[in-house]
Amino acid sequence: MTALAPASPRAAAGRLPRLRHELRAVHALVHRDLLRLACQRVPTALMLLHPVLYLFILGGGLAALIPASSLGVGYQTYLFPGVLMMTVQTPAIMVGIRLITDRQSGYLRELLMAPVGRATLLLGSCAGGTLVAAVQGAVLLGLAGAVGLPYDPVLLLLLFGGMLLASFTITSLSLALAVGLRRPETFHTLLGLVMMPLLFLSGGFFPLSALPGWARALAAADPLAYGVDVLRRCVALRVPGQTAEGVEWAGRQPPLPVEAGLLLAGGVLALLWAARRFGRPE
Repeated sequence: MTALAPASPRAAAGRLPRLRHELRAVHALVHRDLLRLACQRVPTALMLLHPVLYLFILGGGLAALIPASSLGVGYQTYLFPGVLMMTVQTPAIMVGIRLITDRQSGYLRELLMAPVGRATLLLGSCAGGTLVAAVQGAVLLGLAGAVGLPYDPVLLLLLFGGMLLASFTITSLSLALAVGLRRPETFHTLLGLVMMPLLFLSGGFFPLSALPGWARALAAADPLAYGVDVLRRCVALRVPGQTAEGVEWAGRQPPLPVEAGLLLAGGVLALLWAARRFGRPE
């Protein structure tokens, strides 16, 4: 009977300050990441230059070879969601690298001395990395008109929401991969083996229908493919003629809410797994 009794008002009142304390820790970590973004202007500009070169050099060159009739739109317009995914991918992955370097430098040990839960620290790192990646992706939305997309407020809002969702998933996966590693070299090696195939199987550079059957099956398990699908289908909602072919299940493309839900669920599961690993004593 004691176990079924409701919590006392004093206990409930004690949980609220504790929750505020944890949320302040998350806010402090997010604020730290935003300050780093504001102070490191040159590295941020160079990070943004990479997808811009893909968009205008690679996209401009292939646009003369790939007819718009095969895609419904010009190749640069088709490439734009994939470039947005590239833009948010790099800063999201950097969160995992910083976790390893913070452990090596001893900064992580100082953070762990704070009177907050370990899961709170991981959540703050994930939230900061997600927001920084989405902000960098939002900068490239200014190039939408250069690739034939309208500056439609609804379209820009949809694309920003899709980038925010993709950034959260990639950041969570990066933390899940980095939380059990001790050397950044190992992390970089794994990224080289995993991230480029995932990016090319995402459908960001060419339609997945052009791939062989075994590659399309692998794409169905690629989280970046669902992120590109969400962005491209957001464009298709506002731009007539934009093709939205992507991941298929048994010959049919899943609905947009299902793809967005899978991205969100994948990010949440990866973050929960990382928090469980991170909660173990160092």
